[in-house]
This record gives sequence, structure tokens and C-alpha cells, in this order.
Amino acid sequence: MALKVILDSNFLLIPSQFKIDIFESMMNLLNQRYEPTILSSTLHELQTIGEKGPPKLRKQAQIALKLAERCQMVKVERSKDETNDDVIIRIAVEWRSPVATSDRELRKRLRNQNIPVIFLRGKNRLELEGAL
Repeated sequence: MALKVILDSNFLLIPSQFKIDIFESMMNLLNQRYEPTILSSTLHELQTIGEKGPPKLRKQAQIALKLAERCQMVKVERSKDETNDDVIIRIAVEWRSPVATSDRELRKRLRNQNIPVIFLRGKNRLELEGAL
């Protein structure tokens, strides 16, 4: 069975910002089959950025939405008092899945929950923090 990796919205922005193929880089990093997964709350966040964000970010969000089509989309419920990061953490803990994000605060919160994190190091390569 393939390892599910939850992708955060900012992680999907990496290819348009740094010209990195995140899917191939993750395959090389993980050295195993994996299933890139995007939560419905993350998809909604990207759609909002694509419609209402600053022009440069809107363009990057459109590219990210195209990349999101290569991911397994999972519908999740989000309560009124939950942020998108809260949903990602809740699902990652529930599934025991690594999360791919560039968000420093989210990475810290995931580390506290012992969830492995894939992130961009030095604007040119992906790195894994924690054990799978």
C-alpha cells in the first residue's frame, strides 16, 4: 500500500516559486510509493487565493490547483473554530501520515505531535524531518 502524504497549500506553490518538481522530489526523498493527498479544506484555501489573492499569488495558486489534480482529494469536515492547519494536523494524527508543508508554525505543531514533515530546504531540495 502506498504511503499517504498530506500536502499543504503552500507546498503546492513551491513549483511555481522555485521550479522544483515536488512529485519527483518526494519520490526520490521517500524512496517508496506514495500517494499525494490534498484535503478539501486545503483545496478550498487554494481556490480562494486563486480568486482573491494578489495578482502574482493568484497566478501561483492557479498553477498549484493544476498540480492538485495529480493528488488524491479527500473530503474533510472543518468545524467553525478549526483553522486549515488544525484540520491537517487532526487528519495527519488520525492517519499517521507525513505532511508536506513550508509553513514554519505548522511544522512546529506537527513536530510536537511526532508527525513526519517534508519541507523545502535551501530553496532547492526537499527534506524529511522525523521518521516514517
